[in-house]
This record gives sequence, structure tokens and C-alpha cells, in this order.
Amino acid sequence: MASQGLCPLIKNILLLDSEGKRVAVKYYSDDWPTNNSKLAFEKFVFSKTVKTNARTEAEVTLLENNIIIYKFVQDLHFFVTGGDDENELILASVLQGFFDAVTLLLRSNVDKREALENLDLILLCLDEIVDGGMILETNGTLIAEKVTSHSLDADAPLSEQVMQLCFGLVSVINVRFLLGCKTQLHKICHIDR
Repeated sequence: MASQGLCPLIKNILLLDSEGKRVAVKYYSDDWPTNNSKLAFEKFVFSKTVKTNARTEAEVTLLENNIIIYKFVQDLHFFVTGGDDENELILASVLQGFFDAVTLLLRSNVDKREALENLDLILLCLDEIVDGGMILETNGTLIAEKVTSHSLDADAPLSEQVMQLCFGLVSVINVRFLLGCKTQLHKICHIDR
């Protein structure tokens, strides 16, 4: 999935905890076709980077013909992977945009507990950054704004907004069902309207 000079491509974005376990991940490459191969890659990347000091600034490493840019904050480890022919600065800007957006969405409380409580926002964030491996946005502020603009009520958690949408949809379905039942009842009983 090399970009061959056309457009930089991202292979995956990983957000792991301090033990190397998944918090949020998104793969855009067929380099890891199975869930087991993805988990093995995550474990490998974590084991090779965990002892580095990537807390103040992002670090770069080359593993298995992939450039990996990573940064650690609290108990979260952020990773962006590209092919070995990708520009490290572009990959670093994707990582920084992801980190900045997550920081804004979590109101500067960037830790595993807060990330898990707002996993829906983080997953939306990943969708706003990359689509099919192609970079859409790297500005953290714009990414966070796009994520929150999808919300019905920006102050309500996304799970509540989803429930509001579901209840609204159920109401519409119920009304249509009841109207359909009424129509069927009229036909069965030969009632004129």
C-alpha cells in the first residue's frame, strides 16, 4: 500500500494503554488481514517502543518496513504507521493532529479511563483524520470541531445523542406500524374511512 509519491497513505492509527492493550485502533491496510495479525503487530510495536522516552515529543522508528511515529501521554500510547517510503513529517503531523483532537475532546484529561468513557468521540476522530488510508485532516482543532458538529447536543455525551436518535427512529417506526395496522384492520373489517 505504498503511496508511490502520489499521496501519503496511513496504514493504521493505534491508541494503546500502558500495557499494550487496545483502546482504539483503525487499520487502513491489508498488511494485517486477520485480527490475530493485527494484535500481534500491536504487541510487537508496543514491546519495541515501551522503553523509549516519547513523552515530551514524538519519536520515530522503523519496524518491519513500516515507519511508526509515536507519543506517550499518561497511560496512553499514540501510534501512526506508514510505509517505509512515507514522509516522517507528514506522519508526525497526523499523530499530532490526532493527539491534539483527543486532548480537546477529553478536555485536557488524556488518560485511559477518560478515553474509554469517550471512545465514541475518539473513533469519530479517527474517521475525520483518515479515510481509506488517505489523510483528510491534520489540524487537531478542526478535527475536534468536526467531531462535535456531528452531535445533536454538543454538551451531551455521544451515547446519549445516539439514544435520542434511536428513540426518535423508534417513534417514527411505531407510528408507521400503527398506521399500517389501522389500514389492515379497516381492510379486514371492511370499514370505510
